Amino acid sequence: MKILITPTSLSQNLGIAALDPLRERGVELVTNPYGRPMSPDELIPALRDVDGVIAGLDTFSAEVFAAAPQLAVVARYGVGYDRIDLQAARSAGVRVTNTPGANGHSVAELAVGLMFAVARQIPQTSTAVAAGEWPRFQGIELAGRRLGVLGLGAIGAATARMAQGIGMEVLGFDPGLSAEQMGQLGVTAAELEEIFAHSDVLSLHIPLNEHTRHIVSAERINAMPQGAIIINTARGGLIDEQAAAQALDAGHLHGIGLDAYETEPPTDSLLVGHPRVVATPHSGAHSEESVQRTAAAAVKNLLTVLDGGQPLNPVD
Repeated sequence: MKILITPTSLSQNLGIAALDPLRERGVELVTNPYGRPMSPDELIPALRDVDGVIAGLDTFSAEVFAAAPQLAVVARYGVGYDRIDLQAARSAGVRVTNTPGANGHSVAELAVGLMFAVARQIPQTSTAVAAGEWPRFQGIELAGRRLGVLGLGAIGAATARMAQGIGMEVLGFDPGLSAEQMGQLGVTAAELEEIFAHSDVLSLHIPLNEHTRHIVSAERINAMPQGAIIINTARGGLIDEQAAAQALDAGHLHGIGLDAYETEPPTDSLLVGHPRVVATPHSGAHSEESVQRTAAAAVKNLLTVLDGGQPLNPVD
């Protein structure tokens, strides 16, 4: 059996215990040599004679599935699957799974960390002090401010709980949850436009699709309170980056924290390098604990499919 492992946090760490079930079966492990998500042109030759993939944020197009007749399963190492052509996977008889909840706490911690980093401009002041400067940046407190959370799955719910712990009021928007269910999380249900109009901090935890692309638009950014903060640890295409850059330059936004970008790596982003943007390399799930949990869940899904069973977390 031959398995391709593409997430960089796994490709560079094949000795972790979560991969033991594969080693115990004598599986041949093939890794991603690029240090970033693989493109269709890179996946096609890599999938020759491969039975399954533990997949990161790679792009699985119809052409990829057509060129991999032996492939039986793509087990996403994470939650989102917007870069996988599910219809093509179904046509090719390839099962697609994900690992909801496995990295939720880790991503939520980064989201809250970015809130603090942006509010107090921590990276900028650290860089200035290291350069021999002694600046007086004036930040803002998060306690007493209102957080708007778009998407209250495992990550969004964990982010809401953490924010409540530091004294923030939380508004939430999630069409899949009732107001009563949100209330059980301590979150006040709000309509989408209310979230933008009343949130001092906005945190994104929704998938990217035709309905959510650029959901953070110029109009909605301008509707946010003066000095608001936007945090994105989900998908880059959720934010209109040009509109966000204009809002920063105009002084309407206090700052932005990003772990996801329209193009990754973000070689031409208007936001990366901006003095009031804190940028991390799509690393929300890259904690020791999250890597173990997520890898273990992906391996279980993969082996269940290869053994002819029904995976716990199918998305196809």
